[in-house]
Amino acid sequence: MRKAVAALRQDSAGFDQEIEIEGDGQVYRLSIAGGFDFAADRGHLEVDLPGGAIDHSEQVFADGKIYINGVQGSGVDNWAVMARDKAEAHYLLRAPLNDPEHVLQQIAAMRKISRQGEEKVEGVRTAHYRGILDHRTTTLRTAPDVRTKIDRTRDALGGDLPVFADAWIDGKGRLVRVRMNVNMSGAGVTSTMTLSDVGKPVRVTVPRPADTTPVTEVSGVLNG
Repeated sequence: MRKAVAALRQDSAGFDQEIEIEGDGQVYRLSIAGGFDFAADRGHLEVDLPGGAIDHSEQVFADGKIYINGVQGSGVDNWAVMARDKAEAHYLLRAPLNDPEHVLQQIAAMRKISRQGEEKVEGVRTAHYRGILDHRTTTLRTAPDVRTKIDRTRDALGGDLPVFADAWIDGKGRLVRVRMNVNMSGAGVTSTMTLSDVGKPVRVTVPRPADTTPVTEVSGVLNG
């Protein structure tokens, strides 16, 4: 499983991610789609939250930076920009600014892995593996206030949050789908990423400097 993740991080792929957040008797569903050249650290993705106050956002990753369109208070043609390594996650099991490589980092760190059998994913026969994520992996690059809340929940539970991780790998050793899930008393998050077009070139258009505004933080449910 770790070999499959390591191989993808030296390649490129398209991806579709579905995130389901349940809490306070409501369920919110986000979709994220795009392409990413993990070897070159470049990619483009679009995020949609039907019915949200801001229902669409775009992120461009290039040259160690993330460009974000659709930030509240910015113009239609203006992009916020910040250093990629400074982005933080503001929600449980969300990646900083939806960075897909963050998801791969977490999946690669799963523990107590067991094989669950074979399943078809998108018409492809795969081997299904399941494991758990420890507290360190679950809180990887989370904002300090979020980490504090997760720490308190962990203390109340008397142990790590029940976070499960799954990976589906095809016969060529390629990662096809990954999933992370946590559910506690009616509050939960499920994040599922399906990969495709492995090895296909990913084209990225970087916004012009005149169309960008430097920022030090970007929050909001669309942005992780």
